[in-house]
Amino acid sequence: MKKNILLLCLMAALCSCNSQGKRALIGKTEYQQKLNASYKDASTSPLKKKDLKGFKGLDFFPIDSTFIVIATLVKTKNAPTFEMATTTDRKPLYKEYGTLNFTLKGTACELTIYRSQDDLRDEKYKDYLFLPFTDATSSNESYGGGRYMDVMTTSENTDGTIELNFNNTYNPYCVYNAKYSCPLTPRKNHLDIEIKAGIMVFEKH
Repeated sequence: MKKNILLLCLMAALCSCNSQGKRALIGKTEYQQKLNASYKDASTSPLKKKDLKGFKGLDFFPIDSTFIVIATLVKTKNAPTFEMATTTDRKPLYKEYGTLNFTLKGTACELTIYRSQDDLRDEKYKDYLFLPFTDATSSNESYGGGRYMDVMTTSENTDGTIELNFNNTYNPYCVYNAKYSCPLTPRKNHLDIEIKAGIMVFEKH
């Protein structure tokens, strides 16, 4: 009888360990889960050691489908290469890829989207476009320097449109650690409305 009890206790302990090892990823969407997983992993996280130690997940606005919009993309012809200002002396090379026009909450909006010239040499990132922006939540509920969105060239539609999902935004790495050099959001990429979607300001714990 005692052996059976011990065996049951051992099996329960093993089940408990397995369930703890397979905890659900933090986040309400696949995007949030992947972002939180990369920040929790010390090998990929931009967080300082003290912040990583107590990390329980990034803060996001509630998921809102009204912040998923179809934008008209007008590509910039013969765009010159320029040095984008950053939080440090680093000057990465970019080109304007085009302008995005869309309506959000009844307001006509326009943003310029960019392409990193360095990423063109990297097979992993060659299809990425860079969309930095600020909005009426900047310096309050979201980071004052703006937020970023990655858009894929492969998501362009044949009718000259492209989908923007503001729920899938992220903060510059320099928000979490000053050792990083981050592109500064161009002034023309400010939206006069509140984008209450995506990543929120980072609260250090």
